[in-house]
Amino acid sequence: MAAEGGGKEMNEIKTQFTTREGVYKLLTHSEYSRPNRVPFNSQGSNPVKVSFVNVNDQSGNGDRICFNVGRELYFYIYKGVRKAADLSKPIDKRIYKGTQPTCHDFNPLTATAESVSLLVGFSAGQVQLIDPIKKETSKLFNEERLIDKSRVTCVRWVPGSESLFLVAHSSGSMYLYNVENTCGTTAPHYQLLKQGENYAVHTCKSKSARNPLLRWTVGEGALNEFAFSPDGKFLACASQDGFLRVFGFDAAELHGTMKSYFGGLLCVCWSPDGRYIVAGGEDDLVTVWSFSDCRVIARGHGHKSWVSVVAFDHCTTSVEDGDPPAEFSGSDEDFHEQIHFGAGRDRANSAHSRLSKRNSTDSRPVSVTYRFGSVGQDTQLCLWDLTEDILFPHLPLSRTRTHTNVMSATSPPTTGQTTTSTTTTTTTASTTNPSGTNGKDIVSNSSTSANPANSLPGTLPRSNSLPQASNPPGGSTPNSHTGSSSNSSGSTKGNSIIDSAFIATGVSKFATLSLHDSRKERHEKDHKRNHSMGHISSKSSDKLNQLSSSRTAKTEIAKTLGTTLCPRMEDVPLLEPLVCKKIAHERLTVLIFLEDCLVTACQEGFVCTWARPGKVGLLSSQNNPANSPSGTVV
Repeated sequence: MAAEGGGKEMNEIKTQFTTREGVYKLLTHSEYSRPNRVPFNSQGSNPVKVSFVNVNDQSGNGDRICFNVGRELYFYIYKGVRKAADLSKPIDKRIYKGTQPTCHDFNPLTATAESVSLLVGFSAGQVQLIDPIKKETSKLFNEERLIDKSRVTCVRWVPGSESLFLVAHSSGSMYLYNVENTCGTTAPHYQLLKQGENYAVHTCKSKSARNPLLRWTVGEGALNEFAFSPDGKFLACASQDGFLRVFGFDAAELHGTMKSYFGGLLCVCWSPDGRYIVAGGEDDLVTVWSFSDCRVIARGHGHKSWVSVVAFDHCTTSVEDGDPPAEFSGSDEDFHEQIHFGAGRDRANSAHSRLSKRNSTDSRPVSVTYRFGSVGQDTQLCLWDLTEDILFPHLPLSRTRTHTNVMSATSPPTTGQTTTSTTTTTTTASTTNPSGTNGKDIVSNSSTSANPANSLPGTLPRSNSLPQASNPPGGSTPNSHTGSSSNSSGSTKGNSIIDSAFIATGVSKFATLSLHDSRKERHEKDHKRNHSMGHISSKSSDKLNQLSSSRTAKTEIAKTLGTTLCPRMEDVPLLEPLVCKKIAHERLTVLIFLEDCLVTACQEGFVCTWARPGKVGLLSSQNNPANSPSGTVV
């Protein structure tokens, strides 16, 4: 049962939460971890990461899961919501000496029930190609660390390729490899291929084919994560210098950029149709960027510390057409009884076709909602809806909107409105080119992309946003429906810099990141204990680097704040999370949306499965109701 009292209840771990679709439940018997289930001592270790692949097993249980915990790497059959996990029988387990796994990725094109290709990046800079089914190690790349000596931050197979893969390092460089080529016995020599603003691409000079094929140098500092667009033509890079850079991958052309509000960007993801990019990082915000307009269209604030992972839920979308939706009023239980899941599946068949109507000239606008989620070092899971009033601010508002707070970013909330929604669960696999043209056309026009679309609208759209001027600094948010304090203490690593920067730049009314002294003192100890970055060293040299970077933070903010790279807080809508729940004891490092569940993982080494509404199945009776506090969203 949920504890009485605000403070204790806020710090309690939730095992279920409610959205408009229904109740998401933690399946305790579907938890994956080390076989002894002992929490891992995460101090000084690299983040826990999870990768999935489907091997098309004839038995219908084709999902496989890989995760790293400290020096260990595990490979299991993933049973999800169907059966309880059997941790005593890993398909493969590896323990490494002298280095730690940092990231990994399966190649879905070559995966079979007898063989899978898994890339594993390491803290010392090497990349290993293994087959955990055959228990074989095929190749080791950058073995002598002649290509790059820094930690591997992200590794991905190039979409549509069985042999090419891309590797990012904390040095700020990316390398394109071919599994068929060797790395050579000497350090590679490079020749400049293309250069642009804060990036350069080099080819490897060699008489014979060798790795790497290309070296990308992007921004300043570590390149924390990259993500390919759904069609594989574009590459989004999140860097420690705070910039999101989007490239045309084949032509190595810069398509657009965005700057974080403060600090580095740690994570990035694409919407299923490639039209929007969400990034998160050290400013505790999630930022939504439009690919076609090359501008920030919204920010979301709900986390109290750095955002570790962002991900779109490709299985959940809200679609409205001319048909009036069923109205709802009453309790959450009444709401769930009114949902007819069979009808929802029927509607899902036509949902994707209706998505294509959003730019049509139909007199009745089609309403679309993108669902995405985020997890952070504050141990919280947040779910967000990106609605049509944010996406299409110049279109007339539809008669009905999604069941969220709807208010202007600069004006008091509108009262007296009834908001209803029609929610449909569907799987979208659209890889529509964001601009409606081929990739080459987009790249060729990117150099002249200073178009009127980059300018901010004169009046801000209505959105599920927080009021800007009505909230006192550090105060609570009116009309909040997340069940948590969205204005609680932020990251103590940068608060003093943020506050002084706001004064220096004239931004004094940003309530959600302004802190009350008493709240700051109350949360400071807990923040340092639970939310420390595993890959940040405590060496004095690193501390000096942090002090040096903090002295230049005000200057860097002043350069970009108020521009299209980084709009002021009052210039774009501020989203409020639909759900904001504490779900772990340690910082969260994984969020993956699957068809019947979502998967999270924390730095203690526990990989958790959350069943979607109506997908609990046979495991529902195995969960202990006494350990399931109510996580309802009012």
